[in-house]
Amino acid sequence: MLAPLPERLRPKTIAEFVGQQHLIGEGKVLRKMIESGNIPSMIFWGPPGVGKTSLARFIAEQVHLPFHQLSAIDSGVKEVRAVIEKAREEGKAILFIDEIHRFNKAQQDALLGAVEKGTIILFGATTENPSFEVISALLSRCQVYVLKPLEREDLELLLKHALERDEEIAAKHVVIKETEALLKYSGGDARKLLNVLELVVYSFTSGPIEITNAIVEQVIQQKMAIYDKSGEQHYDIISAFIKSIRGSDPNAALYYLARMIAGGEDPKFIARRLLILSSEDIGNANPNALLLATSCFQAVTMIGYPECDLILSQTVIYLATSAKSNAATTAIGAAKEAVNRYGDLPVPLNIRNAPTKLMKDLNYGKDYKYAHSFEGNFVDQEFLPDKIKGTKFFEPGNNAREIEIRNNLKKLWKEKYGY
Repeated sequence: MLAPLPERLRPKTIAEFVGQQHLIGEGKVLRKMIESGNIPSMIFWGPPGVGKTSLARFIAEQVHLPFHQLSAIDSGVKEVRAVIEKAREEGKAILFIDEIHRFNKAQQDALLGAVEKGTIILFGATTENPSFEVISALLSRCQVYVLKPLEREDLELLLKHALERDEEIAAKHVVIKETEALLKYSGGDARKLLNVLELVVYSFTSGPIEITNAIVEQVIQQKMAIYDKSGEQHYDIISAFIKSIRGSDPNAALYYLARMIAGGEDPKFIARRLLILSSEDIGNANPNALLLATSCFQAVTMIGYPECDLILSQTVIYLATSAKSNAATTAIGAAKEAVNRYGDLPVPLNIRNAPTKLMKDLNYGKDYKYAHSFEGNFVDQEFLPDKIKGTKFFEPGNNAREIEIRNNLKKLWKEKYGY
């Protein structure tokens, strides 16, 4: 049985790779690793169809290690342990897990020992931010490499490779007169692009074959997608969506939300961005924003499409029409800058923990004033290290709630921080 075109065109040499030159180009990090044969566990993070699986297989072939592949969709702890046992028999092996972000904590925990001992070299592929989806213990044992969306030139080169290098396609004398429909329908996904090309080619009984936009649309029986959830337009739409909410325009925000829904965007991705925005752009101007965004993420995760459209819509409208403040964002930024600038400054003795007699003898906790023992549950004392005492990181925003916060701080800390 003939393998699908994407499988037939998997690169066999590094020169056949399309895209990802920031990783496998001459002198780049993965190329050096392949040439040295010193391969760590790694996670490939990027949109669909940009070469994660091809890269994993190619590396395994180059370093002459057994290659095992599991899909997180239909594999569990049992399958993981079986591969680990097989790897022990082989001495060492590469385990490639597609969609590793779908593995739960127990499944990821099952990998830890084998990865740490070097029994397996783990290659994970994910379309989701691994910081959110991969447990920290496993993430710390892997190098994370970001694969970029394929550019138009990459996709056109891939079509050229298909016409020239695949015997089945070449035998039909295919000429591509127009590429727009092929490229837009693929959504920047190399696998989808080749599948569409093969579908169009095999819709003809004989050659020569001239492919045009009209022919592609006729064959796939649907118009070209107006939303590309893995290419440049994906980032443009989500950027417009977030900026519309930040700019308090619910109508524009709903329009871009509808664009993403129509394009099949992962609702968890949308909900996660709303969750970030609720703190980044609203914060303490309206603390309920974070609560609603958290509930939205949980509900979307449980329900999915199509019903989660309503939950996303409600949350988007609420966030877009809420008071705005980036005070929390700028405050933590300023505090982190101080940490980077001054390093680990000593904590004032009066607020240090003193669980032992030695620490008490060294004046740990001495002269600490317990706020609840004073009128108004407040007493003026120093909490910041001496070198940065009096530094103000938090500047309340100009909205009703944060004006109230400023007034409260002014009563307490006017002299020290100048509120």
